[in-house]
Formats: sequence, structure tokens, C-alpha cells
Amino acid sequence: MFKPEFRSFYRAELPRFAREAGDEDRKFLAELLGCALPNKRTPPLFECRSPPHLGLGLSSRQRPTFRCSLTDERLLLDSRLDNMPQTPPFKGQLNTGGYNNNLYDETKEEVYPGLYYHDNNLASGSLEALIHHLVPTVDYYPDRTYVFTFLLSSRLFIHPYELMSKVCHLCMEQQRLSDPQADKLRLRKTTPKILQLLTEWTETFPYDFRDERMMRSLKELTHRLASGDEVYKKAVGQMSQGLIRRLTVLSQYEEALVKVNATAAERLTALKAKPQAATQRDLLSICNDPFTVAQQLTHIELERLSYIGPEEFVQAFVHKDPLDNDKSCFSDRKKASNLEAYVDWFNRLSYLVATEICLPVKKKHRARVIEFFIDVARECFNIGNFNSLMAIISGMNMSPVSRLKKTWSKVKTAKFDILEHQMDPSSNFYNYRTALRGATQRSITANSSREKIVIPFFSLLIKDIYFLNEGCASRLQNGLINFEKFWELAKQVSEFMTWKQVECPFEKDRKILQYLLTAPVFTEDALYLASYESEGPENNMEKDRWKSLRSTLLSRV
Repeated sequence: MFKPEFRSFYRAELPRFAREAGDEDRKFLAELLGCALPNKRTPPLFECRSPPHLGLGLSSRQRPTFRCSLTDERLLLDSRLDNMPQTPPFKGQLNTGGYNNNLYDETKEEVYPGLYYHDNNLASGSLEALIHHLVPTVDYYPDRTYVFTFLLSSRLFIHPYELMSKVCHLCMEQQRLSDPQADKLRLRKTTPKILQLLTEWTETFPYDFRDERMMRSLKELTHRLASGDEVYKKAVGQMSQGLIRRLTVLSQYEEALVKVNATAAERLTALKAKPQAATQRDLLSICNDPFTVAQQLTHIELERLSYIGPEEFVQAFVHKDPLDNDKSCFSDRKKASNLEAYVDWFNRLSYLVATEICLPVKKKHRARVIEFFIDVARECFNIGNFNSLMAIISGMNMSPVSRLKKTWSKVKTAKFDILEHQMDPSSNFYNYRTALRGATQRSITANSSREKIVIPFFSLLIKDIYFLNEGCASRLQNGLINFEKFWELAKQVSEFMTWKQVECPFEKDRKILQYLLTAPVFTEDALYLASYESEGPENNMEKDRWKSLRSTLLSRV
């Protein structure tokens, strides 16, 4: 159940998220989007003047909370999984009549002792019973939402390679795969289902298979399944090739990130050696079109999002299982760090914005850079790229930038004020969550690839998942696993999985991308020094810091 401090948070805040925007908010949105908003309780009919603006008509369905019925949560999760690329079943061999079924039969408790249901939905169970529930039989295949939810959350209690080992053991035991005289009719009914389960695992959680123990178990089981049957051999080959391809692409991406980071470090070193070169190149000299820059930022965002595995959200908050005295599951062997790399990108963009603003010598040029980034942020909002939007706002709100009062006096800040209003953290980012719901609704009803883009403010998404994990116990007082919690966790992660599948529709500009990824970015101290050099210290404390920074930073040049 919820801890007291988080129970009160959910009760107070979540209903607020579900309410429709007030008149003042609607006025702000209309001004920001350049479109006429419909009256409340009417379908979203927009008269946009400059596509692809973000339509923020609210869905009549309220934001589900953890207190909704499990049936509602399961239906929502299943609908999101419907929007994700699906593993096709083996035609003619796997009966998928109940594959999309979101309700469990209560008689399952008789088949799997240790599973407990509430309103026909799985609510809790022992780890062993949940593992048994994952393994197909002659007349049973696990529900798709259960497969995703259990594979996602099980790593809180058991290493993936241990789970794979148990699954392989159960499959061979139940299907008597080690017995040459095993019933061939039975094998023909169960083998496609087991291969289907393994295919879903390798496609949705491929990073698990960076562990040699996982691959060893997988090869052993698939070898037994495909023995003597060409159809199954072909299916196993396709599954293996797909897995290898995904892992190869990940390795190439990681190598590319290393090269990009190395190039950025080299350029920063060169800038420190010749600081006068800083005035010779900036983003505006490469591209002065805010929409184009916003498009290229979206390219970077979507590429980095696409490599984040769903399990990385769970890995980020793994704690020691209270019933396990020896290990902390998965925290010692992370198979990917794409989530951290994405957070690093947010920080880089914030510091890049601050660097671009603080570098120019002339006040007029600094004001022009600020207004340019305001326009870029607005275009990011229109696209549905909330992460870049927030990074830009964060960069402009950094102290070395915000203290430039003479510069800001030359800036038309009306648009910036509206953007800040949209990303206002008060009421747990109510305005942003309203806009996010609008972007999500637009994505669902999209008529073009541009309208499908939803890039959330990632740090807030992580915080929401963290609060869910910390505010709700993973195990009940009787020691059973609290599966109600993991339905909610899977619901949040599956929404992200849908967003990250979108391909960027904009044309790439290699020159702009290269600059955004590798341009020199100042540290906070270097930003303060550049800020003081542009507009002198205003008080004794700033003067002392200026002198200190000059003596430490400039002496290194």
C-alpha cells in the first residue's frame, strides 16, 4: 500500500491533473499555439495557421489513477500495447483467441496455487507462481499484458538470467523436451507458444541478452525446440538474427556516443587554448531558422529515446529485495545506460543554451541569441518536443544568464513568459501535464507523422515512476508480490514505449546536428566568468567570485 506521505500526494494531486484547463490556461494556450481552441466538452477542431501546431483539446476520459479498478488499468495498458509493434504469432499454430484478453479467469488460482485475484484481475502472487503463469502449456498462453508486465518488473526480485533458466527448466519439464519419445502432438501444440514467448522477450527486452548466461539458456532451449523440424528451425533462426541485429545496433550507437563525446571534449579543450575563437562561431552563424533547429533537436531526442529499453526505468530504482539476503537484483550488472545518456543530453542542451547566450561580447547580440532560443523553444512546443523545450528554458534560467539584466531589458519576453507558464512546476506541473495529454491525444488521432511526435519532459517522467516505486510496496505484508503496483508501472512504461517508436519525419541537417552534439559547452564556473565579463559584478560577493574565477580559470589558459 502507499506510504502515508505519498498517499496524501496522490489524493491531492492526481484529481487536479484530470480536470480540464481553466479559462486563463485556455487563453494562454490559444495565444501560444496560434489557433482557435474549441469550447469545453466539444471535439478538438483546430484552425491552425501554421502547422504542425499542437492541438490541446482534452480527452473526456480522466487521467487514470492508481485507485481506479484494475480492469480499467489493464484495458488502458492493453490499448497501449496494441499501439506498439507486435510480435506476429505463428500462423495456424498458435491459437490467439485469448491473446488480447485483459481479464483472467479466477479458476487460474486452482491451476497456479499462490496467485490471487481481485475482480478477475491478478493482484498478487508468489514469485514461483508468477513464473509458472508466464510459461505456456498445451491449452494456455499468457496474456500479452502479463508477459510485458512480469518481464519488466520481475527483475526487482530475480536476475533475468535466473528467470530465463527457470523458464527453460519449466518448459523442458512440462513438455518433456529431454525425452525422445515425447508426445509429438503435444510438442506441435506447445512449441509455437514457447517460441512466441521467447520472441516477445528478445524483441521487447533485447538488452537482457547481453548476458552470456541468458544466451546460453536461450540457445539450449531453442535447440531442443527446433530439433528435427524445419519450420521451427527457421523461426528460431529469424528470432536469433533479429536479436543479434538489435544488439549490434545498440553497440554501434554506444560507440557513436563515445566518439561524439570525445569530439565535444576536444573542441572544449581547443576553445580553452584559444578563447578568442569563441566569437567566430555560434549556432546563429550556422542556422538562424528556429523551426529548423527545433527539428534537428527533435532528431536527437527521438534517436536517443529509441535506444532506451523499458527495463532501464526499473533498473534505475532497483533496491535490495527484502526477502533476499545475498543480492540486489540487476543493480550490479546493468546491460545498458541509455537512460543516463539521455539525461546527459538534457544537461548538455541546457548548458549549450547558456554558453551561446553568455559568449557574445555585445549586449545586442546576446539579446538576439536569447530571442532566437525563445523561438526555438516555441517551435519545440508546437512539435511536441517537451524535453528540448524544458532544457532550453532551464538554460535561460541558469544564474549566469538570468543575472544579465541589461541584456534581458533588450529582450521581448512575452513569448518566454508564456512558455514558462506552460512548464511552471507548481501543482506538480499541472500546465505541462495538460499539454502532454493534448499531445498524446493528437498522436492517437494523427493524420501525419509529424502529429505523432510526443517527447515528454524526461526528468519528470522518471520522477513519476520513482514516486510510484517508492510510494507503493513491491511486496505485501504476507510476502506475496504486489502485482497491482506492477500493472501501474507497466502502464506508465508502455506509454513511453509507444512514444519512442515514432520515427522523426524531418530531414536531417548534418551540420546543425554536429554543432548541437559537439559544440563547446562551458562549465558553471566558466559561464559565471563569461557572464561577469559581459556585465560586471553588482555587489561585493559577485566581485569576490569574479576575481576568484579569473585567477583560477584564466591562469589555466
